[in-house]
Amino acid sequence: MQSVKKEKEYTGKELFARFAPYLWKYKLTLFSDLFCAAMTTGCDLALPLIMRYITNVAITGTQGLSMAIILKLGGLYLLLRIIDCAAGYYMTNMGHVMGTRIETDMRKDAYAHLQKLSDSYYNNTKIGQIMGRITNDLFDVTEFAHHCPEEFFIAFIKITLSFVILMTINIPLTLVIFLFVPAMLIVCIKVNGKLRQVQRGQRVQIGELNASIEDSLLGHRVVKAFTNEELEEEKFAVNNVRFFDLKKEFYALMAMFHTTMKIFDAAMYVTVLLLGSIFLLRGMIEPGDLVAYLLYITTLIATIRRIIEFAEQFQRGMTGIDRFLQIMDADIEIFDEDDAVELKDPKGEITFHDVSFEYPDDHNQVFKHLNLTIHAGEKVAFVGPSGGGKTTLCNLIPRFYDISSGKITLDGQDIKHYTLKSLRQNIGMVQQDVYLFSGTVYENIVYGCPGASREDVIEAAKKAGADAFVRELRDGYDTYIGERGVKLSGGQKQRLSIARVFLKNPPILILDEATSALDNESEFLVAESLARLSEGRTTLTVAHRLSTIRNADRIMVLTEDGIAESGTHAELLELDGIYANLYNMANRLG
Repeated sequence: MQSVKKEKEYTGKELFARFAPYLWKYKLTLFSDLFCAAMTTGCDLALPLIMRYITNVAITGTQGLSMAIILKLGGLYLLLRIIDCAAGYYMTNMGHVMGTRIETDMRKDAYAHLQKLSDSYYNNTKIGQIMGRITNDLFDVTEFAHHCPEEFFIAFIKITLSFVILMTINIPLTLVIFLFVPAMLIVCIKVNGKLRQVQRGQRVQIGELNASIEDSLLGHRVVKAFTNEELEEEKFAVNNVRFFDLKKEFYALMAMFHTTMKIFDAAMYVTVLLLGSIFLLRGMIEPGDLVAYLLYITTLIATIRRIIEFAEQFQRGMTGIDRFLQIMDADIEIFDEDDAVELKDPKGEITFHDVSFEYPDDHNQVFKHLNLTIHAGEKVAFVGPSGGGKTTLCNLIPRFYDISSGKITLDGQDIKHYTLKSLRQNIGMVQQDVYLFSGTVYENIVYGCPGASREDVIEAAKKAGADAFVRELRDGYDTYIGERGVKLSGGQKQRLSIARVFLKNPPILILDEATSALDNESEFLVAESLARLSEGRTTLTVAHRLSTIRNADRIMVLTEDGIAESGTHAELLELDGIYANLYNMANRLG
């Protein structure tokens, strides 16, 4: 499901203000780019003046137009074009490199921020949406970062200088012509606002499309097993058509925008031709001046057209920044306290002091005033009905969520007193849903302790009971295991995850239904590995299969009302309560 929290809407001013630090980081390149932009603009504005001079001199008689003057003017214009080419090369090359660097910096910051976000964010945000924001949305920032300051700077220079030059030629004609500019800007601003809204809708929809594709492809076996290919195609078609409709709306606005601007173009040309011709007849303007006017108006209209063509790119860039900020402004709910210290050599005594907890997104209360102590080196198992909070309890210790009230201590200190990194470095987790990365066996085990030697990786695999089957694989430890370890069996994947924790060698261990999805043979092998792994460590085990926890030092029955029963396997059977009932039921089913 999508986040129930409505996303913030940013004004254009806010977007520019938040983007500015990324742009300012490369101010030297930016100013060099703008200097080159000024040079190319100067070259464009020089041609009408040259043509004006040649035309006015030629009208008065060819005697004033010598070959020397023609060659000098030709040489001057050639020099200007050489400068224009050199400046254009710098703008195209270094300007785009600057944009790419900014895109890279923004993606780096977005990814770093995503690493700090809690489970609540990922529970309520589709991965396809996140992927779209840090990939496609930021692609457009490259062009935006380069062209936005450049295009507006060029437009400012051309409009300003054209106005100044034309005012020196004919004030009335210039004022009439430039009356069109404010009207064009008003239309630009209004249509751009609508374009941005539609563009944002497109980005949201492409995120939905990505999420739909990802969901369907990752679950392709389920799709095939239930022969629901047609259903998935129908679901995809709905999202695809929605995206098409948004694109159609966007291009309708763009077409209206371009058409309106062409009407303004025509009006400006007609005005120059009519008024210019009248002024020419009345001797209020020279022929060369009229030529210059037409050339400057052509330049002016070309500039405005370029801004219009940039409008789509501009909106894509603004939308990319908007979507980037949606990530950057997502609240970091779990963070280091100001006085947090490194956790070193913990003994492993964990205590829950009057702990209450509810999920922050839906306010579903799981615990109320829970008190519990797990002694250092003790092996404690949690059982009970689904929804009792067994997994949630374990997730509170490494601070995947923060408690609503109360306190959790480790060796007598509040876990918030320790830095998140050091706290989690001392906790190892083996879960039912094993996640292996796309890569080799070796890469997945060494993930538990990056930088460990190959010998240490192999030793960890041996302790986890994985070395034997790994050596039988085609390339041994260098075997590619596919996305999420798809080429391995459930038991093999679980043993690799155990090897990863062996390599990490944490003093505190959390086993969350680590064998519940395995067959009997795999369960036996994995259980042996887990027994070795838990030796000498504070171990918390969540289990549905009660046969795997009979040797626990203490078993706790967790229900919606808290800890209902606590004791050893034998003590709880003798109590003949909830645990005994669960155990007897499991034996009957087994």
